[in-house]
Amino acid sequence: MPPPLLYYIRHGETDWNVEGRLQGRRDIPLNAKGRTQARRCGEILRELLARDGPDASGLDFVSSPLGRARTTMEIVRSALGIAPYAYRIDERLIEIGFGTWEGSTTKELRRQDPDTYAARERDKWRFAPPQGESYADVSLRVDAWYRALSGDSVAVAHGGTLRGLVAALGIMSESEAPMLDVAQGVVYLIADGQMTRYA
Repeated sequence: MPPPLLYYIRHGETDWNVEGRLQGRRDIPLNAKGRTQARRCGEILRELLARDGPDASGLDFVSSPLGRARTTMEIVRSALGIAPYAYRIDERLIEIGFGTWEGSTTKELRRQDPDTYAARERDKWRFAPPQGESYADVSLRVDAWYRALSGDSVAVAHGGTLRGLVAALGIMSESEAPMLDVAQGVVYLIADGQMTRYA
């Protein structure tokens, strides 16, 4: 039996995204553009479901616990014409933890702690910021989440969690995955060991 289809959506834009700040576990809300992106994701998903055949009511909808992902999920579900709050939360989908780096920009980090930042650049997959986690850590938890899926699903989460997942599934290598540009306002379909982006 083939693995389930996964429609994956990164949360919409926040002001910290605009400023280039590492959000991690900080619960930063969507801005107006982020809400528009979430509505667009709902429209894209509606088109994909009409094309692929699954009925939205038969899909498992699951979100990261962070507010920016949950708000995105609720807007997506509203755009699909289904109850906005009828979805699950899974802690394993939370964004990568940047620890003491959260709230900083990469420019600030390069200036404040150049040696530690250089260590990250040498091995983004295994590097963990102070009190944070590595992409290798994230990959283990999102892989466990994916392996437990019982049917076709829609997930709303984060850029870091998708980077961990594509490596776990062998779609990208451990050196490539941390460099993946995970866009907002698009839907990623993971099926048959491949990932396709729809905008």
